[in-house]
Amino acid sequence: MAETLADFALGKKIVQEGSLQKVGVVGAGTTGQQIIRLVSKAGIDVVFVDISEERVQQIFEALDKQLDEKINRWGLTAGEKRAMLSRIQGSSDFSILKGSNVVIETIHSKKKGTSLDIRRDVFKKIEAVVDEKTTIVSNTATLNISEISDVLDRPERAMGLHFILPVDEVKIVEAVRTIKTDDRSYDCIMKFIRMVGKEMVEVQESPGNISTRMIVPLINEACSILLEGVASVPDIDRTIKHTTGYQTGPFELADNMGLDKVLKWMDNLYSEFGEIRYKPSPIIKRLVRAGMVGRTSGEGFYSYPDGKRTPKQGDIQHLGRIS
Repeated sequence: MAETLADFALGKKIVQEGSLQKVGVVGAGTTGQQIIRLVSKAGIDVVFVDISEERVQQIFEALDKQLDEKINRWGLTAGEKRAMLSRIQGSSDFSILKGSNVVIETIHSKKKGTSLDIRRDVFKKIEAVVDEKTTIVSNTATLNISEISDVLDRPERAMGLHFILPVDEVKIVEAVRTIKTDDRSYDCIMKFIRMVGKEMVEVQESPGNISTRMIVPLINEACSILLEGVASVPDIDRTIKHTTGYQTGPFELADNMGLDKVLKWMDNLYSEFGEIRYKPSPIIKRLVRAGMVGRTSGEGFYSYPDGKRTPKQGDIQHLGRIS
């Protein structure tokens, strides 16, 4: 094939073998948005896919607001914000993922039951548009990556990652290598985690990894103490923070994560292990059924007028309502 003058252009971008230039994210909810910010801040181009173009626009508006909050807290400059946003693209079309070195599935389904089938379908859609060297990751806390990735033509390209909220502050990422994961994919993920400034903790494949299996019983026990009338929500949180060094108490943590997500984790772990410590507390079920899923809905164990966490004044038996 004849070479053209353009092939020798000085401005032509050369992509080195094994370099990490672009990351894809599928599902830009709370966790997905934090991962997008993390990747962009590290100087890596990031593209995301969500359910509709309207939703994509909403995500950009949310990211813009989040970065403004960082500026207001002196955690970011206006120039850094512009640079970060310039690296982010979004679409409802999976084809935007073409050219990604790593694609992270981080969907959050509101349907009852596990999201295994939905995640498997997303994995197939990702594989259909990326090349054979792309590493495909699920940001799952309580599902086995082997069960998700066995729908792939090349399951050796898959790994599990668990970014723990708040992604900006937690220094570690739990990484799960399946029995089929090849060295190339593993090395790619190790490099990616270093590039975004995190430390990798490799765990054997097991629902809940380390963090979720520890967090779920803590939240459940806090609910039991609350329902027994031993102490209030703020007092339980305050006690745990001051006696353990945790940055947030169990109820603050649950609200930040989303009670609907916490409930799914509990259901999945209880189904897997059958241990009573993982069985969801009745109060969590009641709050989720009432749509009080935490910070994102404006109400959970706490209320959030204007986004500011405020203790509820009512009886917990009435979900914190005065009446």
